[in-house]
Parts: sequence; C-alpha cells; structure tokens
Amino acid sequence: MRASPTLPPLQSLRAFEAVGRLMSFRRAGDELSITQSAVSHHIAALERYLGKALFVRGARGIAFTPEGERYFQVIRRSLDMIASGTADLRERAGRERLRVSPLPSFAANWLVPRLARFTQAHPGIELVLDPTLRLTDLDAGEADMAIRYGTGNWDGGEARLLLAERLTPVAGPALLRRGPAIGEPRDVLRHPLLCAARGTEWQAWAEASGVDLAGARRIELTDYNIVLQAAIEGQGIALGRLVLIADRVRAGALVLPCPNHVTTDRFGHWLVEPRRREPSPAARAFAGWLFEEAETTAGRRREWT
Repeated sequence: MRASPTLPPLQSLRAFEAVGRLMSFRRAGDELSITQSAVSHHIAALERYLGKALFVRGARGIAFTPEGERYFQVIRRSLDMIASGTADLRERAGRERLRVSPLPSFAANWLVPRLARFTQAHPGIELVLDPTLRLTDLDAGEADMAIRYGTGNWDGGEARLLLAERLTPVAGPALLRRGPAIGEPRDVLRHPLLCAARGTEWQAWAEASGVDLAGARRIELTDYNIVLQAAIEGQGIALGRLVLIADRVRAGALVLPCPNHVTTDRFGHWLVEPRRREPSPAARAFAGWLFEEAETTAGRRREWT
C-alpha cells in the first residue's frame, strides 16, 4: 500500500528514468535486471496512471513527448536527491559525531586554521563546532566538550589547561603612524583601550606593568574578534592574546608597540569536559590532538616572542 495516492509506483518511476536516460527499453531492462517486456509494462502502467503519453514509439526507436520530457527532468532530479541523501545517511551511520563548543575568538583565530589536520587524520569522526559566548551545560549534553578562556573554574565541567596566554598591547600600523607614539607601557593611555565585554585583562596587565588605568578611555566590545578588528582598523589599543594573534602579527596586521608581555595564571585557554560522562573515543582523539597542537603552538611562540 502506498503512503500517498498521488505517488506512482517507485518501480515504474525507476523504469521511466532508465528508459529516458538510455532512450532504449532493452538497455533499461539490462540495467535494471528485468526483461524488456517488464520495462514496457512499467511504462504503460505509468502512462495510464498519469493519463499522458510519455514516449512516442517509432520504427527507429523512441522519443519523448513534450509532457514526457518535462516529467523526466522532475523524476531524474528527485531520484538523484534520494540517492544522494541515502548515500550521505549511510556514510554518517558509520561515523562518530563529536560536538565541540569553543569561544568564537578561539575558533576563528586558532582552531579552524588547524582543523584540516584533524579531519584528515580522523575521517571517521564527524566534527560539529558550535562557537558561542555563553556557558555550555556539558552534563546536560549540550556539547561533548568546550574550550573556554579564563581561570579554569567552571561549574559542571572538568577543565584542563590547554594554552597559557601572554598578554601585551597591540595596535594597527595606521594608529601608530598617526600617533601619539608608544614607547613605554603607560603610553598606551594616550589611546582608547579596546576591551572585551566583562574582561579584566587590562587590569591584570596594568598591575603587572605598573600602569594606573584611572582615567583611561575605554571602548567595550562584545567579543574578542570584534576587539581585534577594531584594533586593526586603528580605533584604539587592544590587549593581545599572543596565542590567538600570532598569525596577524606575522602578517603585519597587528603590531606590538611596547615590550611588556605579561603571563598570569588568571588567563588561559582551557579544555572543559563533562564530569559525569566518560569521554567517547572521538572525544579522546580530539582532546589528544588539541594538546599536540597546543604544544606545537607553544614552541613556535617561544621562537618569535
């Protein structure tokens, strides 16, 4: 029994698509492993069902009727979509899905440029990234793991330090050419300070550098990606997270105007995993890869800072 009275039998549609593609009842039968007579029966049944002739039969072969040609295009596209969807589903059925929730700034500046190495090494893992600024409830299954920035103290998750950050002021070349000049740490106060929302990095850097931020002009922006873009466009001084901005510094999009680099355990990138769930094989593979990449990053950073 068919699910819908408006759908012709699938076998007849398959026979019609094969005949229309090969323009031969005999070759269509060979492809479908049925007789030429059975193919003719399917086409005749479909024409009766539709109330329209689909082919013109002649001594030299067959040809589409105008209605048949239009219908063939519809059926061919539909069967192609079914075949593609089926292949995709069968492929996914053999893959393990891993949901990772990084911060947007970490995803854009560090993780995504390296992901090809992971996907090439682990083709059986379907990786789903969900960059977000909000806290993710790992024990509730919102993600399999998260990557967050801060002190490592998060309720509902077990955090492991992935990369410690070094903080230093950064600016776009245009701002430094325009002036005022920056020769020592306190000179950053000559420019607006670009801050991520709810961030306390500038205060940590100022305390370590002996700079009083009282009276500093601040521009608060929602996300660190926006902070970096504002700095590149010369709108102020940002506090650079050297793990994230290394490529931009090498490319000259951002410049380090003074030598004060501050390392503090108050700021780092952390891998956060559920406390109440055992990690899957995919999660263990991804975590292992992350720490290998982090070690490589730390080694390169020592070479240029």
